[in-house]
Parts: sequence; C-alpha cells; structure tokens
Amino acid sequence: MASKVLFAPVAYSRYEESQTLPAKFDRLLEASGLAERVKDKSVAIKMHVGCGTSYSTIPPVFVRKLVNFVKKNGGNCFITDHYIASRNPGMRGYTEEYVGAPVIDACGYFGKYYYTKEVDYRSLKHIDIAGHIHDADFLIDFSHVKGHGACAYGGACKNIAMGCVTDRTRRQLHGLEGGLLWEADLCTQCEQCIQSCNHNANRFSGEGEYRVNYHNCTLCQHCVKVCPTGAISLDSHNYEDFQRGMAICTKTVLDTFEPDNVYYINMLISITAVCDCWGMTTPSLVPDIGIIAGEDIVAVEAASLDMIKFEDLIAVGVPEGMELGPSGHLFERLHYKNPYTQLTMLEEQGLGSREYGLTEIR
Repeated sequence: MASKVLFAPVAYSRYEESQTLPAKFDRLLEASGLAERVKDKSVAIKMHVGCGTSYSTIPPVFVRKLVNFVKKNGGNCFITDHYIASRNPGMRGYTEEYVGAPVIDACGYFGKYYYTKEVDYRSLKHIDIAGHIHDADFLIDFSHVKGHGACAYGGACKNIAMGCVTDRTRRQLHGLEGGLLWEADLCTQCEQCIQSCNHNANRFSGEGEYRVNYHNCTLCQHCVKVCPTGAISLDSHNYEDFQRGMAICTKTVLDTFEPDNVYYINMLISITAVCDCWGMTTPSLVPDIGIIAGEDIVAVEAASLDMIKFEDLIAVGVPEGMELGPSGHLFERLHYKNPYTQLTMLEEQGLGSREYGLTEIR
C-alpha cells in the first residue's frame, strides 16, 4: 500500500501571510499526527547546521516553528548535529535564544559519547550511534535536500547515515568508495585541496609530496572535487557499496527507536549542487519547491527526488564549463550517479517503499 506523504508547496495564490511556506509548515505539522506522538517524550531534531559562510541551510524560522510545535504538544526537544563546537551554528541563527531549544553536539562536546553497534559489510565494521540521539525517545529527521558528490543526493537518509554517527563510522562508510591517489606530475601545489579540507587531514611535505592523515580523513572527497588538474582521485569507485553502507547505517540508527517514534521532514528549498558541509553556498539548481514529510523514509525521499526535475534547471547553479550528463535525474547528470540507487538500498533494508500518495497542504 502506498505511504501517505504530505506536501506543502512554495507556490502561492494570494499576497497573504497564510500563503507563505512557514504558514503552510504550521498546517503541515498539525496534519502530521505528530502532536500525540511527541507528548512527554524527549525529541531529537537532527538537522545540518552548516558551517563557514554557508547560507542555504534550513532557515531558522522553520526550526523555531518545529520547536514551538513540539513544546506546545508536551515534548522536550533539542537541536543536534555533529561538530557543533567548530561549526558556529549561531552564525546562521541556530541559537537557543532564537530557536527555543538547546543546540548540542550529538556525540557530546568532545565527540566521545556514542554507542557502538557491530556490523560486517566490507569496510563498514562499527556504527557508532551518537549518544544524545541514541538516548532520545523520538527522532525528527529534519533535512535540507541538495546534491552530493559522493551519493548524488543528500536528504533524509544522508542526514541520518552521516549525521547521527562518529567520524570513525563516516570514515568506514566513505572507505566503501575506495582510497585517494595523488599524481605528482599533474599537481601544481595550488593547495586548494588543503584549503577545502574541513578535517585538517592533508598537507604537502617538505619534499613537496601530498600527504593524507587517514586518522582525520573522512574520505569526503572535497579535495578530489576542487583539484583543478585532476591530480587527486579515488583508486576505485564502488557507488552501490557506498549506498548500501548508508542504508545499513540508517537502519542501525533507526532500530534505536520504536517504529512510531521517527518522523521525516525534507526541506526542498535552496537546492544546491553540493552538501552544506562544504562551508559555502552555490546558486540553486532549481526553484524552491516546498516541504515533504511523512513516516516512511523511502517514500519521503522518492517524493523529494521526483519533484526535482531537469526541466526546471537554473543554469547558474551548475559550475561554469561543467558538462552535464546526457540523461537521467538532474543529480545524475550533475554527479554521474543515480540518486534512486539510494532508495533501492533503503528498500533492501526493509525501511519502506518508494510507492507513495501525495496529500497537498494548502
């Protein structure tokens, strides 16, 4: 049976506050059935707080509305992500004073509070679930939808698989793709790779050789993406292995919660080419679309992807000179990876179905 998915469109018909997306978000939350489910529960609101000069993360007005809704209905909530201390979320408006709830690191200030679950899938051996998320009664997966160089698409699944775990787990996940190779003959030592690394994981030695500290490296591939000469590459690219690893990780985190104690909200606004973790914002790829929400992660992801159409492409959202692929989803043409593979792997883990029925919130 098709899962029910709520959709609040950004399109409006009148110059009235009630027609704006924040007002529709209020109505979506009222229609979601969350009110009864969050009562007397501790609620973790997992979102990406961005970093650097990024300004495309979820606008604080929506965060505040979600917090107000949870508190109004008897829930005790907090906002959470990883690297909170170094990402300075207050610079993007995510402060307790404004959003109305604490903003805390999911693994604690030092990143050492987590619960380990053992798995055995290639390089993925340990899924370290962030302690504060593990301890919560209820999880609201509040995701900003965008493209992603490693997995084509970042939404509800990526927000959990990469955002609710430790660096060790992220490193093992990225390790499913392969390692990094450096070709000295192609390298100009422009150091863009070093400047783009968020983990202080790379450097040039005194002899001019490129060095990677894999203790810090998460294989996020920022260095690969920014290298102007192609001197850095992956030694292999096992896209399906990585997607399956993300699905396994997502299921392991979700198994922490009772089946009715998770809800998914995808924000389809400021849809850019790459993840918010780059610490910058590029122009949108398509016009803002709205908000998708529901109880089935696969259905929510499917509805989100279905609404992002190549025909709506805003050319300035693509880097100048980049040649898009000839066919497939917009994200596939941009990153040369099929984003729907992620949904297949989620279905494989029994996390839902991409069959959905859309209920529009006006």
